Amino acid sequence: MRYVSIDHVEPGQFLGKTIYSGNGTVLLGAGVQLTVYMISTLNRIGVTMLYIQDPMFDDVETDDMLSEATKQGTLQVMNNVFEAIRSGKDWNTQLIGSNVDNLLTDIMNNKELLVQLTDIRTKDNNQYIHAINVCLISSVIGINMGLNYQQLKELATGALLHDIGKTGMREEDQLVSDLKNHHTWKGFEKLKSKRELSLLIAHVALQHHERIDGFGLPRGLTGDEIHLYAKIVSAADTYERLIHPLEPKDKKLLPHEACEEMMAMSEKQLDHEVLSQFNRIVSVYPNGTAVRLSTKETGVVVRQHRGLPGRPVIRIVQGEASRFDVKELDLAQETTVFIEAVLS
Repeated sequence: MRYVSIDHVEPGQFLGKTIYSGNGTVLLGAGVQLTVYMISTLNRIGVTMLYIQDPMFDDVETDDMLSEATKQGTLQVMNNVFEAIRSGKDWNTQLIGSNVDNLLTDIMNNKELLVQLTDIRTKDNNQYIHAINVCLISSVIGINMGLNYQQLKELATGALLHDIGKTGMREEDQLVSDLKNHHTWKGFEKLKSKRELSLLIAHVALQHHERIDGFGLPRGLTGDEIHLYAKIVSAADTYERLIHPLEPKDKKLLPHEACEEMMAMSEKQLDHEVLSQFNRIVSVYPNGTAVRLSTKETGVVVRQHRGLPGRPVIRIVQGEASRFDVKELDLAQETTVFIEAVLS
């Protein structure tokens, strides 16, 4: 598979990964041959990047930590919970709890993989994909920091529901600085009212926009005043929002650019130890990404190295038709070769 801009997708190509709606139903399944109408529709519903099948890269997998069943189930649960809140109805915490168990089972079974955020986004599923990705990153950081299962479950639940306070709010009101109406307070109140949930889960929603230097919201907490769970979710949320901005006017960064940006936030916005763990677990150049090397050759990322996220294996295909010349460069071994740019 290759990860490409939808602007470069052509009719007749085959979809590499399933696209889900916001309620977990399948919009387009992997393997579907794309038509002009399908591509136009994907553009209209907000898809900007997607995976396509390519004979030269048939063996390239995205190494997802979460199974398709877990992702689909989580989308369904999140949609049910958020729709209940919008309608003023009660929502089921047991459903959230059992779903978090499924998420953690997948994550712990695949904890040696680097995190690659590969789900195809639409306007409809964006909110829930964001929550799932923040949960995924936070949980892996928590595992690396030695949290026990009960702590991981609290962290993962808080991460999954960190933006619950935005539910029912108008978009223009979601980032207001009025503390009483800030979505972090609203989220805290919603989660605190659920006695089945740990109060620490509610504090994740309350504190995930706090900053180490005290310039965050809603209370301007500093350093150790911010709970570890919230520090972890803050790093995951920051990364997710850098590569998938809330506002169309904000610049969308590539994963390696976002990691560089976050390094400058160490001990200002983000906790240094959490950031150190984050940089060990996130794939800087996800599988399927096209890159240009310092040798001026272009290729596609095909494999990762745990512990060396910035030095993947690159497959370079040259030539035409039946005379292809294929070679692979392992950047962990080829220490004088660097990735110069990511191509769409």
